[in-house]
Amino acid sequence: MVREWWRSAPLERRGTVRLVAVSALAGLVAAAGAVGAAGPWESGQRKAERDRAAAGAARADGRHAGPREPTAPPVLTALGGRATAQEPTRDGLAAALEPLLKDAALGSDRSVAVYDAATGRQLYGSAPDTAYTPASTIKPATAAAALAALGPDHRIDTTVVAGGDGIVLVGGGDPTLTAHPAKAGPQRPASLQALAEATARKLKERGTEHTKVTYDTSLYSGPPLHVIGPNENIAPVSALMTDEGRLDDSDHGPAGRTADPAGDAARKFAELLGEQGVKVDGEVAQGTAGAKAERIAAVSSPPLGALVERALTNSDNDIAEALARQTALASGQPASFEGAAKAVTERLDKLGLSGAHVADGSGLDRADQVSAAFLAQLLVRAADPAHPELRPVLTGLPVAGFTGTLSGRYADEEAGRGAVRAKTGTLTGVNTLAGTAVSADGRLLTFAFMASGTSDADAAQRVLDRMATAVAGCGCGG
Repeated sequence: MVREWWRSAPLERRGTVRLVAVSALAGLVAAAGAVGAAGPWESGQRKAERDRAAAGAARADGRHAGPREPTAPPVLTALGGRATAQEPTRDGLAAALEPLLKDAALGSDRSVAVYDAATGRQLYGSAPDTAYTPASTIKPATAAAALAALGPDHRIDTTVVAGGDGIVLVGGGDPTLTAHPAKAGPQRPASLQALAEATARKLKERGTEHTKVTYDTSLYSGPPLHVIGPNENIAPVSALMTDEGRLDDSDHGPAGRTADPAGDAARKFAELLGEQGVKVDGEVAQGTAGAKAERIAAVSSPPLGALVERALTNSDNDIAEALARQTALASGQPASFEGAAKAVTERLDKLGLSGAHVADGSGLDRADQVSAAFLAQLLVRAADPAHPELRPVLTGLPVAGFTGTLSGRYADEEAGRGAVRAKTGTLTGVNTLAGTAVSADGRLLTFAFMASGTSDADAAQRVLDRMATAVAGCGCGG
């Protein structure tokens, strides 16, 4: 597929270091005290919370095997003694960051904001309130809005209901619904195979061994194509799809995408029904389920908190756009690009995070405009014990040198490896980084670095990584 000059270019490695990260990060999180019981990690997910969430896994018949356990404790663990550690001074941070800010690799425009997570005070800024294109660092904002609207335990259902002369497969907006064999683990995606099995079982109980199949995507509205057009970084946005519309076996990163995710999912569902002994009459067709149609079967996505973590760790554009649309649905807005952008903006405003111009959920749209101060303040809000629902915004951040889009970075930044957790952002000419670090004095800091007009993405990323390492290594109190 031709790669357009403006497309997003995340540097993701599919061979993410996992086992090393589990032990290393458990110790680092405990040392930082930033997210209490957040570790150990497994492929970007908190294993302990994944195990707890297994108790609430949905059955394919739409009922739940037991009560849904919360995916996180009710509040963030306090920063403890770290909140009393010496706070870095502006002069100290300036001495650490300003030499790096002068690097020509950062392009024509650059912006920095560093905040203290405990007090919410800005410690350092360089053009911190100037808005720039954030690229994928808009994803934490999308995630925060979705978590605020729905909570981390919300799940997205894909259902089968009775139709006039058959059954209707109804998309609920879960892009992680999988047509692949089910993987082991409590947070495995909802399975189309399981949905077909439950549907066939129910039909046979009623004496039905053949049926027509239609599919309903009406939950979403507006154009399905992102403004960047057909692209290997995002499928057409549909309420019904499997495996993010990918045409290979990958589960993250760029990949060829189908032009008809809903139709492909419905045809696969019909095929799976046939394998269960239920003959499908004719071709599958698009339709609409009745408002009061009887539910026959359903499967549920992992909890929203887990989807947020996956979206942030892997910079997953499809999940990010789904989170934006789920926010729209929860807010009474149309589930379109426009409605989702409005809903996300309104939720951010309610969180006290104003001044962002949101155009999409993924950051692929250059019309997104936010400031470094906005991004750093967003992470302060996510660390606030008064907002435990936002915790997955922090726990989903890639860990330098270990997970997601930072797994292949920090090779030359030993001090930053494992100590920096940050969301990356990359478009042609745009490089950003926003995350958290614990200073040498033990203070939890949030930061955002934005560079625009860059000509060498690799060089720009190396400078941003050095800046984050400088924040983590800053013993720069008064």
